[in-house]
Amino acid sequence: MQTTLNFNIEGGRKLHGTIEINSSKNGAVALLCASLLNRGITTLTRVPKIEEVNRLIEVLLSIGVGVEWHGSTVTITPPKKFTLGAIDRAAAEKTRSILMFTGALVHSLASFSLPQAGGCKLGSRTVRPHLFALQKFGVAIKTTRSLWRVTRSNLHRGEVVMYESGDTATINALLCAAGIPGKSVIKYASANYQVQEVCFFLQKLGIQIEGVGTTTLVVNGKKVIKKNVAYSVSEDPTDAMFFLAAAIVTNSSITIRRCPIDFLELELLVLEKMGFCYHILRRYKGRGGRVHLVDIKTFPGSLIAAPEKIAARPYPGLNMDNLPFFAVIATQAKGTTLIHDWVYEKRALYFTELDKLGATTLLADPHRIYITGKTPLKPADLVCPPALRPATILLIAMLAAPGRSTLRNVYSINRGYEGLALKLSSLGARVELVEESHP
Repeated sequence: MQTTLNFNIEGGRKLHGTIEINSSKNGAVALLCASLLNRGITTLTRVPKIEEVNRLIEVLLSIGVGVEWHGSTVTITPPKKFTLGAIDRAAAEKTRSILMFTGALVHSLASFSLPQAGGCKLGSRTVRPHLFALQKFGVAIKTTRSLWRVTRSNLHRGEVVMYESGDTATINALLCAAGIPGKSVIKYASANYQVQEVCFFLQKLGIQIEGVGTTTLVVNGKKVIKKNVAYSVSEDPTDAMFFLAAAIVTNSSITIRRCPIDFLELELLVLEKMGFCYHILRRYKGRGGRVHLVDIKTFPGSLIAAPEKIAARPYPGLNMDNLPFFAVIATQAKGTTLIHDWVYEKRALYFTELDKLGATTLLADPHRIYITGKTPLKPADLVCPPALRPATILLIAMLAAPGRSTLRNVYSINRGYEGLALKLSSLGARVELVEESHP
């Protein structure tokens, strides 16, 4: 027998109360990969208990790394020798995050193979930016249908021009540069929140990095990185965006605490131009003193369609993971909104699932979708798309649709969100997580 997890939702209820957002999924998995550089003990606090983290920890354990949970704290102890031959392929193939092992493991192994990465099904996501960046440091990578084969002979400092300003490719380049003595330069780097997170962690390990938060990173690496270090995972801007969207679509007033404002300002500006009303209650620093946080109170109101197309860009543009939330928000805005998801050729297709919940969409091509509102939402019985953000927007629409909805096989949501049903229930929603058995 196989089992799946479903959400049963009784929609059409206003939300109320206060919610504190989770620590970052993308930050946590990047830090787990970065810990492979450290020959000392790494302690990560506030690690989200989500499926993406679970899969990555299963892979770490299979290659000899010691990993222990203590509440929401994870202690990582390096092995005397990595055992890549025993890698947990089933877990590895479910997460694209293992690509970031490469930049760290080249400092311990002259050659190794990793299973081809999985994760969200969003079309063909090129790995060439990783290959081109790591080549500059003396790393050679060959890809097959099932494997990612890595070899290195003589690692050396490099000056990298990123072929694509991707988050994981930039992190791979950072991890590689960090273990090479002397100065390396990474140009056209991603400056997104998970990249900054890795920079802050490496700085705690004694690596000098200039340009954090910009598109040019100067890394002064060290051959030996061995330090017992503790680091707290920062807050997740996409978790904050989920609750902003949920409040907007249900026309509710809630307070969302610990929002990383540097990675939400443009999203809030677009929403403001659409008529969204909110108030920033408090500004303060995160636990590490580097991230700027705010508490946001939302207010009910009427929305209009965005005056311009909504499209994502690399930071400091509108975050690519936040773009899907504008699709469900647009269903409740008067007029027609154009959303241009230029990065992934399949993700906009998933947005048409909102039609089954009463939305009016027109898919112009694999990257552009028109959404016309305001439309009343209705309940439905749907299967989760195999991609995290498109799945969450269906859940948000169901929260606003009066009546009983079911969202089936919610593994893709559990990849990135911890205890979401309980958190929504604490705000007055009726969401039940139900296990279903299948022959």
